[in-house]
Amino acid sequence: MTTSGEKPAVITVRDLTLAFGDFVLMRGLDFEVREGDVFIIMGGSGSGKSVLLRHMVGLLEPAHGEVFYRDRSFTQATPEERNQMLRRVGILYQRNALWSSMTLTENVSLPLQEYTDLSDADVREVARLKLALVGLRGFEDYLPSQISGGMQKRAALARAMALDPEVLFFDEPSSGLDPVTSRRLDELMLELRDSLGTTLVVVSHDLASILSIGDDSILLDIEARTAIASGHPRELLAHSRDPRVRRFLTRGAEGPAAANGPGREGPTMGRTP
Repeated sequence: MTTSGEKPAVITVRDLTLAFGDFVLMRGLDFEVREGDVFIIMGGSGSGKSVLLRHMVGLLEPAHGEVFYRDRSFTQATPEERNQMLRRVGILYQRNALWSSMTLTENVSLPLQEYTDLSDADVREVARLKLALVGLRGFEDYLPSQISGGMQKRAALARAMALDPEVLFFDEPSSGLDPVTSRRLDELMLELRDSLGTTLVVVSHDLASILSIGDDSILLDIEARTAIASGHPRELLAHSRDPRVRRFLTRGAEGPAAANGPGREGPTMGRTP
């Protein structure tokens, strides 16, 4: 699934159809997510971005087609085989999905308690290290309600990273965040990719974020019911002649400014938006 000189594909989607009964949302989806890339699933509201993510992690079953992790079919795998593959995956949900009655340390500890044989002391230590990695040292014993929305995103990211995943999925990570906090989260995601070598799959309609962090992408179109473009978002912005692609990537007042990407202010690991 690779050619000479290309990074290997971590995830391969082949001829995927997303459907609910007789209603076909998307058809004929073909793409590869390559190792170490930030891969963006973009499109307008209702185009099926989050639905595609759920198919890629097994929360929904495709009407047709397959998803491969490396060279293994995830779609055709047994439940036990799927669970083994998913242990190499972390997911940051749109609404964080933190347990409100648990401290940040306790939230991050959950996957470690479920999937490892670490002692309670070691679980707490790993959880604290993951929180420190996302800039939340000193907040280990806080409840989610006691911290800001941006900090909750970071805590959820720490939990998603608990098992040292090969791939991190993000479902609309900037949802509910102000532009400054969203930019800092983008910077953190890139720092984690660069320092840990993690592959990122990001569902987003946030134009500034897409153009700033994306290495590769697909654009889902609700009218065409398929992907109408793929490639580096900036390359699509610069060279696509499809009016639908250009309209999406230059929409509103964001377009020209977003093409330059959000500003970079240096490392943000220690910041707490």
